[in-house]
Amino acid sequence: MDRKYAQFAVDQTMKLLSIDSPSGYTDKAAGWVLDEFLSLGFDAKLTRKGGVLVDLGGEDMEDGLFLEAHCDTLGAMITDIKGNGRPKVTNLGGMRAENAEAENVRVYTRDGRVYEGTLQLANASVHVNSAYGDTKRTFANMEVVLDEDVKNAGETRALGIEVGDIVCFDPRSVVTEKGYIKSRFLDDKLSVGILMGYAKYLKDNNITPKRRVYVHVTVYEEVGHGGSASVPQGVTEAISVDMGCVGDGLSCTEKTVSICAKDSGGPYSYNVVTKLINAAKKEGAQYAVDIYPHYGSDVEATLRAGYDIRHGLIGAGVYASHGYERSHIDGVLNTLKVIKGYTEV
Repeated sequence: MDRKYAQFAVDQTMKLLSIDSPSGYTDKAAGWVLDEFLSLGFDAKLTRKGGVLVDLGGEDMEDGLFLEAHCDTLGAMITDIKGNGRPKVTNLGGMRAENAEAENVRVYTRDGRVYEGTLQLANASVHVNSAYGDTKRTFANMEVVLDEDVKNAGETRALGIEVGDIVCFDPRSVVTEKGYIKSRFLDDKLSVGILMGYAKYLKDNNITPKRRVYVHVTVYEEVGHGGSASVPQGVTEAISVDMGCVGDGLSCTEKTVSICAKDSGGPYSYNVVTKLINAAKKEGAQYAVDIYPHYGSDVEATLRAGYDIRHGLIGAGVYASHGYERSHIDGVLNTLKVIKGYTEV
């Protein structure tokens, strides 16, 4: 696997990160993903649920492999507009108030207008609020400070802002000279980029996999049901390509690919995990086998929906999950190596 495909994956990731797409507001991101797979020459279509289903080709259609990643992210939704004109929000997915505080946001109205602002603790000035440091951060005591001259709820509503409008957080995406990728929402837009890198590898080298390979880019993973539908006939195995966890008690780093043996939903298929490890060894990928204490994946939603398949989970190592995340191009390359090796088994 040439490093240029890892670079392509990172470049595609950066483009996707620029498109706001919290769960429930993913049409633009999914449309971009669809167009990119079509431009690579693959059969791709939107599902009714709003995801993207791609056929990468392959010979054995009775032993299909289903690769899942998701382009929906964390975010927020307006629940109320306070008397001072500042919206209150509820989180979409696992966004935490502590990680959202002081982040720049965009508010999308139903009629297509976009307003900028910042999510702040109510009464956020340290020089005014003597309880600032002791206040537990929750969405109940946060507010969106709009970059508009509004002083009451009526003035905010006059802008077209209402309950149910989507609030998106600035990802602040950068790639450093040393190859580190830093951004919100690498979970899981980095994996979508990786699957695009794998698709480009197949196309550039005119490779037809031995088994049929499908990609499903889902749009409701962060709320638990992204991978619960759209499995093509003949699929026997599904692998979530999601972030690998980096933290205390785990072996994964941002430069490795993580192979998950068990998470909060229980163990992954022993057979699939073993084959993933063997694929990593075969391709010379730097990898770690880990157990994630607080994690759930698309492929677990697939199994809970009743599909009779074997399942696995891999991903490039990501630090500070659900916060300001960090990975590395080496982790991207190692993940690509495992996908390549697995599809050649």
